[in-house]
Amino acid sequence: MDNYQEKFSQIYDQYIDKIYRFVYFKVSSQEISEDITSKVFLKGWEAFQSQGSGILNPSAFLYQIARNTVIDHYREKAKIKVISTSLAPQIVDSGMGLEEKAILSSEFQKVKLAIQNLKQDYQDIIICHYIDDMRVPEIAEIMGKPEGTVRVMLHRGLKALKKEIEAKKIQES
Repeated sequence: MDNYQEKFSQIYDQYIDKIYRFVYFKVSSQEISEDITSKVFLKGWEAFQSQGSGILNPSAFLYQIARNTVIDHYREKAKIKVISTSLAPQIVDSGMGLEEKAILSSEFQKVKLAIQNLKQDYQDIIICHYIDDMRVPEIAEIMGKPEGTVRVMLHRGLKALKKEIEAKKIQES
């Protein structure tokens, strides 16, 4: 294995789960998420081969590819969203009872659907910060925005998410 393959293999191992989760929250389908994630890493590998050490931040680079690939997906598919609960069991604690798992899975679905109703940038920032546990400076680099702007967008995104969840609760009543 040459040096580029070895380095990219390490990057792949480090980021595959994070990129998959990011994509999954955007498309809500396990199969589509897997396809898009594989496209992200294929594009990343092609760029890595041509640019190599010119890629200073692999995380920001891969997330930017992921954002663009998801956008391309929706352009091609006319924004059809398929809902899947396959990610929820990965988040649920195996020591929980069946009723607790069902409640958590239901709440997870509500939050996921509410996130999908937010503006694209709010979705990205919330997923990166709260799901992938990224810090604001890293998100700012990925999005190509100043840190202050990302902080404001995170605050506004959370406010919009809360409003969206409350609206859903009122509809269910």
